[in-house]
Order: sequence, then C-alpha cells, then structure tokens
Amino acid sequence: MKTTHLHLFLFILFLGCTSSLTAQYKWFNPQKESFPVVRGQAWQEDPAGFYTRLPQRAKDKVRKAVWDLSLQSAGLSIAFRSNAPGIKIRYVVKGALSMPHMPATGVSGIDLYATDNNGQERWCVGQYVMQDTITYDFSGLSYAAKTGKGFEYQLFLPLYNSVSWLEIGVPENTSFRFLPVSQEKPLVIYGTSIAQGACASRPGMAWGNILNRKSEHPVINLGFSGNGKLESELFDLLSEIDAKLFIIDCMPNLPGKSAEVIYDRTLKGVKKLRETSKAPILLVEHDGYANDVTSEKAEESYRVANTELRKAYNTLQEEQIPDIYYLTKEEIGIPADGMVDGVHSTDLGMQQYADSYLKKIREILHEKNEGPTSCIPCKQQRDSYDWYARHEEILKLNRENAPEIIMIGNSITHYWAGEPTAPTQRGKEAWDKLFKNRSVRNLGFGWDKTENVLWRIYHGELDGFKANMIFLLIGTNNLQFNTDKEILQGILQVTEAIKIRQPQAKLCVMGILPRANTEKRIQQINKELRKKLEQNCIYINLSNLLTDKNGIINSSLFSDGLHPNTKGYEKIAEVLKTYLDN
Repeated sequence: MKTTHLHLFLFILFLGCTSSLTAQYKWFNPQKESFPVVRGQAWQEDPAGFYTRLPQRAKDKVRKAVWDLSLQSAGLSIAFRSNAPGIKIRYVVKGALSMPHMPATGVSGIDLYATDNNGQERWCVGQYVMQDTITYDFSGLSYAAKTGKGFEYQLFLPLYNSVSWLEIGVPENTSFRFLPVSQEKPLVIYGTSIAQGACASRPGMAWGNILNRKSEHPVINLGFSGNGKLESELFDLLSEIDAKLFIIDCMPNLPGKSAEVIYDRTLKGVKKLRETSKAPILLVEHDGYANDVTSEKAEESYRVANTELRKAYNTLQEEQIPDIYYLTKEEIGIPADGMVDGVHSTDLGMQQYADSYLKKIREILHEKNEGPTSCIPCKQQRDSYDWYARHEEILKLNRENAPEIIMIGNSITHYWAGEPTAPTQRGKEAWDKLFKNRSVRNLGFGWDKTENVLWRIYHGELDGFKANMIFLLIGTNNLQFNTDKEILQGILQVTEAIKIRQPQAKLCVMGILPRANTEKRIQQINKELRKKLEQNCIYINLSNLLTDKNGIINSSLFSDGLHPNTKGYEKIAEVLKTYLDN
C-alpha cells in the first residue's frame, strides 16, 4: 500500500513538473501580428491563406492542380529575433506527412537557421515528433556575444504540405519579436517539383531556400510539382511582381513530345514580363536524368526540351529583348548520385543546383563574393541600434524621396547627422550647414566594415534612383581583423559596386581617418588607396587637418581617439564643401 501511494505521489509530482515546464514558455502566433511576417509571398494583400503562395483571385484563373499546390508552403519562412536558449515550434499540417521518395522531414518538417552578430549563418538542430500536432524542440542554443540581444532566426516551412496553424515558444524570461517582411525586391522562381523542393531531406536544403540563405535576397518560390508548364496564366501573375530577377525553370515538366509548346510559350511569357518589368530573366535548361547515359530515350527526351528553349533564347537575342540570360544543363552539372529516382534531387543535387544558380546570379547582378573576409558581403549586429531595421528604413526613404547626395560609412558617418535620424548626432550644425537645401541620405552604420557596406549595396541601398554625388568613408573597423592588403581590397570592391549601380554619380572616397595609436598604419593604407583608386573616383585626404605636424591625431578634434567631436566635424565639413561646390 505504501509503495502504491509513493508511486501515485511521484506520478502527480511528475505531472506538476511537466505542467510547470510548459507554463514557463510563452507562445507567439504569426497570424496575430499587425504587420506581414511570412516571407516568400508575392501577394501579401490578397493571400489565399496565411501560409499560401498565390493570391485568392488566381483560384479561378489557374488549373486546379496548380492551385492546390500553391496552398503548400514551399519557400515560405518566418524571421524573428530572440536570445532564448530553447525554442519550440508546434504546428498542424493538412496533408500526408511523407511521400514514397521524400521523407517526412522534407515534406512536412521545418528548418531553423540563426544568423549571429557578425552575419554568419548557423544551422539549428531540433528534436521532432511527427503526430497530429508536429513539434520541434531546439534546445541548448548558445550565443557567443554576451550582449543579451540574441540572434536573428529564420524558420523555413514545409515544402510539400499546407500549414494550417503554427506557434513559436520561448522561455518566459527571454526576448522574442517577429521581423517584418523585407522591402527588397525578390528573386522569383517559376518551376517544377524540383524547384518546389523535391526531394530535399529538410526545407533548408531545397535549392530555392539555399539560394535565399546564401544570397540573402528574398526569394519567391512558384515551383509547382509536375505543373511548371510555361502557362500564360502564370506569366500574367509573374508580371505583377516587382522582381530583382526572374528564374524560369520549367523544362523538367516539358520533355519529349510536350516540348513542342516550349518555343512559343517562352517567347510569349518573356515578352509578357517585359511589359511591366526590366528585371533580368534567367532561362534554365532541363538538368537531365540520372539514366541518360544508359537510356537513349531518356537522353532524347530532355535534349528535345533544351533544343526548343535554346531556340527561343536565340530568337529573343535576335529581337534584342534586353537582359535575357541562359543557364545550361552542363553549368548545372547534377551528378547521377544527386538524384533520388533519376529525376528529383537529393540534398547533394540541391546543393549543386544552388551553387550553379548562385554563380550565374552573382554574375548577372554584379555581386562579387570571393576573396578575404573584407570582400565577402554580410550583415552585422554589433552595435546598440537595430542594423537591419536601419537598412529597411533607408530602402523606404529612398523610394519616397530620392536622394541627391549619399554619405556611406560606419559610425563616423552614422552619428554625424542626417536621415535616417540617429539617437546621437555629434555634428548636426556642421551637417545642416554643409548640406543646406540638398536632399541627402546618411548610409552610415555603426560598426560597419567593408563587407557590411557591400551587403547593403547588394541589397538595394543604391537602387532605384540616380544620385549626383556619393561620399565614401570606410575601413577603420577592419583594422583589427584584416591585413592592409585585405582592407584595400575591400574598399576597392565597394567603390566598384558603387560605380556599377551609380555610374553617373561623382564618387569621392575619403581616406581612413587617423585614430589614436594607429596613425602610421592608416597613413600607409591611405597612400596605397590613393594609388589604386580608378581615375573616375576622387580621393579626399582628411588626415592633414586632423593631425599635428608629426602625424599624431589632434585629440581636441576627437571624442575618443576615433570619432570626431563637434569641432572635428566642422573641419571635415569645410573640406567636403569644396567638392560640393565644384
């Protein structure tokens, strides 16, 4: 009897502990937010459902098979910021959990990635239970920077299922906030089952999601399994999207005899897009079959499709339709082991797909991504302000009021003055006097290095307007992380990126400002920078007015040996005025 009572007591205690643990988590539902949080949707104003891909009005325009597939959440994601050591996800899906050739983790699972304060991606491993309500538990999350701000997270949704309800839970004593959908123009994919995600082992490994993760551009996934057929109804919808680039990857659904429609549909579709958009259009060949070396029939099937697509591409070139690009089967290069069933990609195939796309897209968009860390674009969150929110605010301001003058830099520029308004303005009077009656945008970000400026340029801060003059001051935050040569490479790559996007603007590059105990090194870097700048850039030397005759900084012009004070900004403004007036 005593033993029975003891067991009963322990059981009740266990239930109490379990209830207590559950109560310690607070839960957040994306559907209850007042602003859009689901990324990967092109029609936020008219969704068929909260986690769907086509607008409601498309239901009566597209075929039923396309419509039903559009209700699946392929390519959709939710971003948030949290410092939680544990994150729980619970959600409900409407369809079967798995397919014969694709596991439940890919069909119905979710995937979580973190971006740390230096812009580096980290995959989060979660324990999952697949049942009526699917649960994922990401525990033991750690944060290298002990700032308490945590990381930015991106949660990718199921590839081949429809989500009806989802909540994210974090411990009560931790922070959590959803991040709004980006205002950047997206990469738009129109394709087949492979584009939708078959047969990735988990959502983060679908090639469209890899493209999203590695380029960090928004991606719209309009891959429809077995139904990417270049139909006019889909091109009508695509033409409504203000895209950064269109990817047309439908050949796997048009092999053999069905290839006879490719030529006409491609020409009509591309011309439809050109009615409303100047965005580059990338036409993509069939990637082939795993058995094309053992089956002449299989080889002929995809070659017919690719021949028709190449014919359409050549016609578009002859008609001088601008910005049409082409990706070949050989450039994609899927190995035989990169397919599950001879058609659909494994994770290996998905990675190969993504790599080939990234290479081509970076060429098209002029986004260099190689060399030392100073040349590899990335985000950051090292300072007290919200870095990404400032970036989004700049995109909004640029659309609403195109600037005449651009100031690009780090905290020295950020906390000078101007818009977007910073909480600290160390030289407002000098700024206002210098830029009186001019439209100026402050693209200075505290703690930015050259690689962070590159990211911002690649992500739209110089797009959609024509500036008259651009001032660049960057590099001081690279001093403790990079060699002199690497810093020069980073600055020069930034100037190249600026000139590509704003070729008409006068570009003035300021040498790195002198800073305490580093004057000689900076002097040498600036000497080399002046030599290497192209003839269409103007070099501005500010060191002489901020140092004494021995090259040591004049401390009366700085607040901390690095940032100019009010008097220092006045000196800088006097020099910049001479370039504004000429």
